Amino acid sequence: MADDRTEVQEFFTARAADWDTRFPDDGPRYAAAVAAMGLRPGGAVLDAGCGTGRALPYLRAAVGAGGTVVGLDLTPAMLAAAVRAGRAGHGVLLLGDVGRLPLRDGALDAAFGAGLVSHLARPEEDLRELARAVRPGGRLALFHPVGRAALAARHGRRVTADDLRAEPNLRPLLAASGWRMISYVDEDDRFLALADRVAG
Repeated sequence: MADDRTEVQEFFTARAADWDTRFPDDGPRYAAAVAAMGLRPGGAVLDAGCGTGRALPYLRAAVGAGGTVVGLDLTPAMLAAAVRAGRAGHGVLLLGDVGRLPLRDGALDAAFGAGLVSHLARPEEDLRELARAVRPGGRLALFHPVGRAALAARHGRRVTADDLRAEPNLRPLLAASGWRMISYVDEDDRFLALADRVAG
């Protein structure tokens, strides 16, 4: 698992400086994904694997000045880029691992993860850790600004049946981790799976 984390850090460290300039038009898609979460003023939300913090302004707008926004990422260079982009003012930035959240049980109303699932070292365990930190009935949004086929094409690959984000794989993965999928969209211009934290 340590090797998996190191690979993720190396991947994103090499790309942190120009990450936002590579994808300059994603803002409206982030805004729409956050809006779909149904967050309420005063809520507490985690951006898990927040990267350069592109979701943080939208999460802050959703929960308001009285809410709590935490951005957590494994890669120091990505958090530094978030600070340089002026996004630290929208939430607390933490260096950390989604698999070991520095949060008490049920501390959150929701969690947001952009491009998260494919970078998790232990998907079931890590999603279960997110479930631990989200109250029963809370919401999880797994998002990407392009769909699976568009993302694969961008990387010169084909979509494969073993992709964790494919609905037949993701739905049981979420169920095994304490979540119930409530909606799934995989289109060229967005991927968004919403799930609710089950009780117990």
